[in-house]
Amino acid sequence: MTDFTHLDQAGRARMVDVTGKEVTVRAATAEGFVRCSPEVVARLRTGAVPKGDVLAVARIAGIAAAKRTPELLPLAHVIGVHGVELDAEVVDEGIALRATVRTADRTGVEMEALTAVSVAALAVVDMVKGLDRAVEIGPIRLIAKSGGRSGEWRRG
Repeated sequence: MTDFTHLDQAGRARMVDVTGKEVTVRAATAEGFVRCSPEVVARLRTGAVPKGDVLAVARIAGIAAAKRTPELLPLAHVIGVHGVELDAEVVDEGIALRATVRTADRTGVEMEALTAVSVAALAVVDMVKGLDRAVEIGPIRLIAKSGGRSGEWRRG
């Protein structure tokens, strides 16, 4: 069982101890997508969504979520989230989301970036579900990370 860092010798869940790790600058970027109807896309482009500014709400929700990741994921470390950029763009099929999270800490921010995009997507759904019950989320995925022992990684 020791190959799995979040399991102890007996196979029980544990939080990995990162006390001895070096503090390094780290970043992670995740992307997601919210697919919605052409009617919703048209309303997004003209600002005619009854609940208000969908992209602004998505950005704020994603930023707030990145900072609260350890409250949602029980084995995630409490780290300093030093920067979050959340971009939301209306495209022909819906809304493309991209979050980049940065820190100088002992562990990475991949989960924070994924959480930011996920919650931003949920905020979009909440804002447009009255106009489009078939709205859907996905895919959500990590596209890049940097820093730490494993260094740079980019989705191929």
